[in-house]
Amino acid sequence: MISGLRRQPLLAVLRPQSLQQARLQLQQLHQAGLCHAELAVDPTPAWVAMARELVSNFPELRLGAASVRCSAGLEAALQAGLGYVVSPILDRALLDQAAAAAITLVPGVFSPTEIAAAVRWGAPAVKLYPAVSLGPGYWRSLAGPLRPLPFCIAAGGLAPGDASAWYAAGVDALALGSCLFDGAQLDPALSQLVVNLRSKCYS
Repeated sequence: MISGLRRQPLLAVLRPQSLQQARLQLQQLHQAGLCHAELAVDPTPAWVAMARELVSNFPELRLGAASVRCSAGLEAALQAGLGYVVSPILDRALLDQAAAAAITLVPGVFSPTEIAAAVRWGAPAVKLYPAVSLGPGYWRSLAGPLRPLPFCIAAGGLAPGDASAWYAAGVDALALGSCLFDGAQLDPALSQLVVNLRSKCYS
């Protein structure tokens, strides 16, 4: 996951209401050139079946689970065959469970204390969440006291137009969610952002 994000530092976070909607969204993201997408977890057999089918139908995409907050959510992601897990919270038990299952889990962090704890507990990366309430200068301000900072995905309330400021502030990747689709259509700004990243030799 992290090696892929170094090549294209962008993720889409999806909360599809049906398999058909998920397919339409993933098709558009793939056509736009995006490589990474997360599916909001729902630890039910129906969700596992849907996610498993999407993994099979979109082998060219790196699909992961979003919003994992408990052991059942992580187990659902494993059963679905997803490649990584992202959480809005920092939970040591979840990190330990993911390590035992050999799957990458990126915990959510907000404070310097949580960032330090995530590193201490072996998190391979952190998700700065909700990033919109902190601003891009926040991550830059931590570079001195917490150096070296871990690999960071900024997420929560961000839009394609925010990308330049956050990359300049030193975060390693961005996760975009509710802003991506206007109804059923992908925001053209996302496609342009992918093109811009490619021109900067990310991908």
